[in-house]
Amino acid sequence: MSDKLIIGCGYLGRRVAKQWQQQGQQVHVLTRSPTRRDEFAAMGLTPLVGDVTSLDDAFEFPAVETCLYAIGYDRSAGIDKRTVTVDGLKRVLEKLQGKVQRLIFISSSSVYGHEDGSLVDEESDTTPATEGGQITLEAEEVVKQLNPADGNWTILRLSGIYGPGRLLMKADHLKSGQPLGGEPDAWLNIIHVDDAADVVLTAEQHAKPGSIYLITDDAPVPRYEYYGELSRMIAAPPPMFDTTGPAGRTRGLNKRLSNAKMKRELGVTLRYPTFREGLFQMVAGVD
Repeated sequence: MSDKLIIGCGYLGRRVAKQWQQQGQQVHVLTRSPTRRDEFAAMGLTPLVGDVTSLDDAFEFPAVETCLYAIGYDRSAGIDKRTVTVDGLKRVLEKLQGKVQRLIFISSSSVYGHEDGSLVDEESDTTPATEGGQITLEAEEVVKQLNPADGNWTILRLSGIYGPGRLLMKADHLKSGQPLGGEPDAWLNIIHVDDAADVVLTAEQHAKPGSIYLITDDAPVPRYEYYGELSRMIAAPPPMFDTTGPAGRTRGLNKRLSNAKMKRELGVTLRYPTFREGLFQMVAGVD
């Protein structure tokens, strides 16, 4: 049995933890919440209490085979994003030196700044247009520089994660007939959370050390098509869009992400290859 460590055991991390447990692995998880500590312990996980932004000198991680780093940004914590995403990462990786054999870092497709609808892959320029994308790219550089697994790191650039409890929050909005903010023709790139968890486990076994992969489904979809299908499934009116108001966060046509390298090198077969299969699972309430 080889121990695992999850730093950021949230929507994605919990699913990865469950799969590792099913393999008979002991899974350590870092949390800053005493309540979450008790929840994780009840799930059979081994909780460690600490905040990535303030780990003291006495804090020590256990020696593990694999560490999944999947910290999301929590605005309610009152700490700025760079402090959490970059400074917290540095602190953790320094403490993991000599303690981990393989590091899997969850990044984001926000590192690409393309807004013209062009096709993007791992070789495309990373010129993020948003502060969040710039901070995420900076965090990737931290992984490469500190690499506590002696170069055996993998960066997974995920598109938008959806699944049970996600994106269906738009359902009430659609049923009320309120317009959605943003461009209807802009591309959506998404990955179902269960597929994302499967990719983490597959990357653990098959990713080349020092590799970056774009993690997304097989078919980018225009927003009008995605929300049109969701509206049909939940018997809501056809979606309307407002491109002028403050809710119009989506600018330009976005980009289309390619998962060719993921499928070629990792041999991934997606459970939900397009949004249609994923939406059907969500609307049916199957978890």
